Amino acid sequence: MKKYHEGLSVLVTSAWVGGMWVIGYVAAPVLFQTLADKSLAGMLAGKLFAVTAYMGMACAAYLLIYEYKYGREVARRSVFWIIAIMLLLDLLGHFGLQPLLAELKTQALPLYVMDSPNAGRFSLLHGVASIIFLVQSVLGAILLLKSYIKA
Repeated sequence: MKKYHEGLSVLVTSAWVGGMWVIGYVAAPVLFQTLADKSLAGMLAGKLFAVTAYMGMACAAYLLIYEYKYGREVARRSVFWIIAIMLLLDLLGHFGLQPLLAELKTQALPLYVMDSPNAGRFSLLHGVASIIFLVQSVLGAILLLKSYIKA
């Protein structure tokens, strides 16, 4: 049963991090390169990032519960802290930054947000969100390596 849970934790980690990478570094750029309507591309990318965020929250919850098998030692484990930080970044991005970005898009209507007076603020917040996503991606790579090495 122990090997089953270890294998499942590796699969959950792979799904979480792989999903992030595919959406953030493949699907979203392809949407913006392919669709002439940048508002539509942004809306679709936003929906994909929302699904990825919820998937991340579920995966993190499972992985944090799995980590508690170490009892009091859990707080000394780097894997626990990587998962916790990734979850916090996920929550910050989805519930903190995304609503602000959505509000700026709404305020810009009927214009595309980058053609509106809110373009500068939107770019700044989008940049912060991108940095958070990059940090999550790097932490995800470390988490995958640690998961693979222990399995």
